[in-house]
Amino acid sequence: MKDELLAVYLERRPALVRSFAARLGSTDRAEDIVQDIYVRLQALTEISAAEVQKPVAFLYRIGGNLVLDAVRQSKRTAVRDQAWTETSGEVVGGLSVADQPSPEDAAWARLKLDQVSRALEDVAPKARQAFRLHRIDGLTHAQIAERLGVSTSSVEKYLSGVLARLLREVGWP
Repeated sequence: MKDELLAVYLERRPALVRSFAARLGSTDRAEDIVQDIYVRLQALTEISAAEVQKPVAFLYRIGGNLVLDAVRQSKRTAVRDQAWTETSGEVVGGLSVADQPSPEDAAWARLKLDQVSRALEDVAPKARQAFRLHRIDGLTHAQIAERLGVSTSSVEKYLSGVLARLLREVGWP
């Protein structure tokens, strides 16, 4: 009897996908549901399969229950995500924006900052200042040259030297 159920499943599979896609609004999710029906059919014992009197209705019942489970799961996920957004972030222009980085991102940023700080300790003062003015204050090469009283090509050499050092020692920028 289990083989008969599987044969009906294979025959009705395209119709099942279309039906559940219409209910879910997604062919991919419907494919997942229909695949789950197959898995459940495979898990049936021969005794349980023999009790099924209307195989087509049985397939749609299993799929309907799986669709309800998927919809409930989707709602729970949306509620959980909304609660998370309300407690840990804010919405700007309809997009969720976290006001704090994740703990992993914060730890990674601190580690990188420590590495950069150590790498810059041995850099010549003018090169370090040129790097700070360019990367942190956003000044152009010409503005830095004017402020430090050096040529633009000197600023470029300072910056390329610092960047090469950071790349070699920190793997940054």
